[in-house]
Amino acid sequence: MSALLNLIALERLSKAHGTTVLLDDVSLGIAAGERIGVVGRNGSGKSTLLGVLTGREDPDSGRVTRRGDLAVGVLDQSGTLPPGTTVRDVVLPESLFAAEHEWAADPAVRSVLTGLELDRLGLDAPVVPMSGGERRRVALAAQLIRPLDLLVLDEPTNHLDVEGVAWLADYVKNRVGALVVVTHDRWFLDEVCTTTWEVADGKVFSYDGGYAAYTLARAERARIAAVTEERRLNLVRKELAWLRRGPPARTSKPRFRIEAAQALIADEPPARDSMALAGFAARRLGKTVYDVEDVDYSVQTEEGERTLFRDLTWHVGPGDRIGIVGVNGAGKTSLLRLLVGEVEPGRGRVVRGQTVASAYLSQHVAELPARLRVLEAVQEIARIARIGSQEISASSLAERFGFAASRQWTPVGDLSGGERRRLQLLRLLMGEPNVLVLDEPTNDLDIDTLTALEDLLDSFPGTVLVVSHDRYFVDRVCDSVVALLGDGSLAALPGGVEEYLARRAAGEAQLRPTDGAGVGPAPGSVARAPSGPSAAEVRTARKEAARLERRLERLTADEEKLHADLAAAATDYTRVAELDARLRELLAEKERVETDWLTAAELAEG
Repeated sequence: MSALLNLIALERLSKAHGTTVLLDDVSLGIAAGERIGVVGRNGSGKSTLLGVLTGREDPDSGRVTRRGDLAVGVLDQSGTLPPGTTVRDVVLPESLFAAEHEWAADPAVRSVLTGLELDRLGLDAPVVPMSGGERRRVALAAQLIRPLDLLVLDEPTNHLDVEGVAWLADYVKNRVGALVVVTHDRWFLDEVCTTTWEVADGKVFSYDGGYAAYTLARAERARIAAVTEERRLNLVRKELAWLRRGPPARTSKPRFRIEAAQALIADEPPARDSMALAGFAARRLGKTVYDVEDVDYSVQTEEGERTLFRDLTWHVGPGDRIGIVGVNGAGKTSLLRLLVGEVEPGRGRVVRGQTVASAYLSQHVAELPARLRVLEAVQEIARIARIGSQEISASSLAERFGFAASRQWTPVGDLSGGERRRLQLLRLLMGEPNVLVLDEPTNDLDIDTLTALEDLLDSFPGTVLVVSHDRYFVDRVCDSVVALLGDGSLAALPGGVEEYLARRAAGEAQLRPTDGAGVGPAPGSVARAPSGPSAAEVRTARKEAARLERRLERLTADEEKLHADLAAAATDYTRVAELDARLRELLAEKERVETDWLTAAELAEG
């Protein structure tokens, strides 16, 4: 990349906080129109890199060159707005728009106001009493409408629902100017970014493309590193074997050979931290996990009582993995709190299975014992965890969750947001639950931690319910998706988050209501009309469909084997006739099973 085309160029830049080196001899540049995603572990130096790029922090060494007339806009994580101002003052200042008709005639400005729901807040609303999420949307809107050469965003998707994230991705893709964004939202990275920077070990590694391209490139880099490391370890073993050929020989070895072997051993890298925990031995679940029956639920607001659910009927079964999406304020968190018993319905009932041992991850980490140290907070739940047939100490588990031995004695009150979130998850899992109820579990987690959490959930044998605006996480972890749109009902989405966004874009005020006693097309989906099959019939149909599906797999394997046997016996006409007759019988049976499976699957959909 030519320096003449760069908006900003870093040359051999270094930056440390205390004794921690965050950036070490980094050289890179940002070109006009480039869209760069910045990823890395929490504490790796992402925000420091943004601070140096924008001039908010000075490097310890090296040089930062910026184009003279460069217009830069920054959204940081603080959400600080000038006191005594309104939405209009912040987003539509007189310095940009002297009259209302100027911005009212600009479709880009109108798109920002509606896309971030500021039109609902009201332009004359004061910013001081707003929630953190509302203030952050106001601050984001103020940057988006400005004519900028470079827009720098630190976690812009926080406090946005899936619809808001999709709108933001579309907007920044079509705006003029360069973009640098720090985010853990992998779908957003893939949708928006043309380049990915990974901040790790004081370096910044650059990859062409979004998250998918970055993942492939990093895997290839890891593969090459593994090959190099294997060669080096072979050399270590060879040198050590040579040194250990008896005490007399060892003392007579040339000094340079001994020093070479010691250098190889001293350069041995530390073992990587791993969060890939084997499946916790979940307690056995019965047929019932949660049955929501004819539930009404309301909350008190400033405008009076607001109904979140009306005649809601929903079944959650063992092994269901369900993502719950919906507009902000539709009642996603309230639904989870109803399930775990934190609140009670105004009418109807929530039946919880007798064998259910749930773990509820809320959006708040205030319940963590700030007075304790990390290891003590884990041991407060259990000192020993049983993972399968293996017993493992709280200290070893904490290390697998990224808390090195030295970090385990850090007071909980001194942990970062991401570390507190990891500790919260660890404490939940130490109880060996069989139902996980997760409210925005991806908040404050870096991409590596998210990947490890997904790997853990892959092996979790119980039921998983997830509320999240991270559509990548929902698609990765959940088998089915349901939606709340604020009309009091729950709707099944066979097409997942994509279907939800498509229906919202089409202007549908509500999705299919749930006023029946049956269930929808997938495990954990919502109830249908009273004329449909009963919940018991649907559960029976699901079991039958699963049994027939396994039978189809076996028949397909037998069919492939018969074809191979036919090819091998091509010159033995008697054997060929026998195999052909068996193949015809198998195909006929396969057709009958497929027909039965289709019938059962249709009934299972209610």
